Amino acid sequence: MPRRKVTIVGAGQVGATAAYSLALREAADVVLVDVAEGIPQGKALDMMHARRVAGFDVRIVGTNSYEPCEGSDVVVITAGLPRKPGMTREDLLKVNGDIVRSVISEVSRVAPTAVVICVTNPLDVMTYLAWKASGMPRGRVFGMGGVLDSARFAHAIAEAASVPVADVDAMVIGAHGDTMVPLVRLATIGGRPLPDVLAAEQIEEVVRRTVNGGADVVALLKSGSAFFAPGASVAAMVEAVLSDARRVMPACAVLDGEYGLRGVSVGVPCVIGAGGVLEVQELDLTEDELAALRGSAAGVSQGIAALGLEE
Repeated sequence: MPRRKVTIVGAGQVGATAAYSLALREAADVVLVDVAEGIPQGKALDMMHARRVAGFDVRIVGTNSYEPCEGSDVVVITAGLPRKPGMTREDLLKVNGDIVRSVISEVSRVAPTAVVICVTNPLDVMTYLAWKASGMPRGRVFGMGGVLDSARFAHAIAEAASVPVADVDAMVIGAHGDTMVPLVRLATIGGRPLPDVLAAEQIEEVVRRTVNGGADVVALLKSGSAFFAPGASVAAMVEAVLSDARRVMPACAVLDGEYGLRGVSVGVPCVIGAGGVLEVQELDLTEDELAALRGSAAGVSQGIAALGLEE
């Protein structure tokens, strides 16, 4: 029986780290695609050199062509440019939008039945664009952000409470950005509600660290942005699809009435398995939580409108 195949478009730090994380899990063979000649090939060869000592036996191939991606079960899109000095948000939307459209065109040709996971920023808008451009059922195209943001939320809680992170259950919904919504009320430590363990000022700091998690990494690195946690988050979502795990994970999903939202993609809890998003779960949110989610989605809708994608 042939092994599963995952294509990662974009051989930068996030894409390469996701590829290596998948290899370590022996989840699938990986094709690493990038327009830069030599970069995907070199990184793939370096990872293959690690097989004996790292203990995996899947194959990683680097390429500048989409032909080796044929028949992929999952395609992850990390390709895109970061925002540069002097570049407006609208400029970034257009540049990365053009990249995502180009990728989807190739994916539709070589892997028309693949599940597509979008990581390119601005993530929520790019996820909606990828879905629109693909013509796929909405469950087959989703974005990664919520898993990463929830991991940062859990880390901040564990640090504040001095507990193992495995004892923390925490979820972030909303857009992947400043308007994300950490669900403090529903977070637990060993089954105990977060407000029963941490003081109000501690919780406020935990939320700040969660929302600013990516920016804090950028500020420390001085050049570049996070890639270990995003890469691991991608791998976890890909593995959930390949194994039909039916795990509840926060994902950027295209909504069609859930939470009173339609024509937008935003982070919500989803059941992830073979075929992608199998179900969007609707939490019993308070009025304030629901308002925060809808406010976050409104910002995504503005980006969608800027690209002329609104319904």
